[in-house]
Amino acid sequence: MAAAHQIDLPLREQLDELVATMCRALNDPKRLLVLYALADEPHTVSELCELLDAPQSNTSQHLALLRDRGLVESVRHGSAVTYSLRHPRVIEAIDLLRAVLADEVARRNELVAGPPR
Repeated sequence: MAAAHQIDLPLREQLDELVATMCRALNDPKRLLVLYALADEPHTVSELCELLDAPQSNTSQHLALLRDRGLVESVRHGSAVTYSLRHPRVIEAIDLLRAVLADEVARRNELVAGPPR
């Protein structure tokens, strides 16, 4: 019997890091909304709170995690801090996942509906 091919160690390490950083950062709908808001233009925490209808403490926590994971960056202007999306490609990745989800939902709906008559 032939031995199964092993997934190489560098790939395993990259995937572990991906889950520990990016996937955990994207594992909250509010954080995804923050990223989409920042994809349009930079915003202050107050602006994001208004856009998301969320309290400042919660929004600040989300921004801190996203900044820690390298997805957003901040610039201080006097007492105001403006946040912007560091990697616009993350929106492309999320959009791709949304498209996969839409395809899967459509497939499941077709299965439930059965074959056309």
